[in-house]
Amino acid sequence: MIPQVLVPLFHGFEEIEATCPIDLLRRAEVEVVIASCDHQLDICGRSGIVLRADQLLSESKIDHFDLLLIPGGPGVFELRKNEEFISLIQQFSGLSRPIAAICAAPLLLKDAGLLKTAQYTAHGSTQEELPELLDQDVIRDGNLITSRGAGTAIEFGLYLVEHLCGKEKAQEIRQSIHA
Repeated sequence: MIPQVLVPLFHGFEEIEATCPIDLLRRAEVEVVIASCDHQLDICGRSGIVLRADQLLSESKIDHFDLLLIPGGPGVFELRKNEEFISLIQQFSGLSRPIAAICAAPLLLKDAGLLKTAQYTAHGSTQEELPELLDQDVIRDGNLITSRGAGTAIEFGLYLVEHLCGKEKAQEIRQSIHA
């Protein structure tokens, strides 16, 4: 069965943190669905790069997905005000499926109440709110997978490939991109 990953995008997302894992997962033949958190399919990232989502997040049936992947970026701070999005994270967690968050996105996990006992990492700029963050590129604790930021996006993406498709597939992808 082909793993399925849901990637919600929001205005101000960090392009590298979204496109790098999406690309690596698709190279591994994972089905990745990009879902817009807005009411339109075109979503503008922090650097002005526009990506077209596959569907609206409101159309997504979360129980169809094996992993939720949340990129970071300055748009996270606006997304934190969205109670429906925080509820979606809690619902996905209730399915006991992995949630991956990079950069500032672990703040959303905090808001959803998922970091109380977890080990995690995040961008250093979040340390005031996430004082327990660890200085590691990628950390998995139970069903939470976190990463530091744009500079760790390749390792993060390869970790997700390994998690969903196995070490052999991750190594194949790693070699193909000379990582």
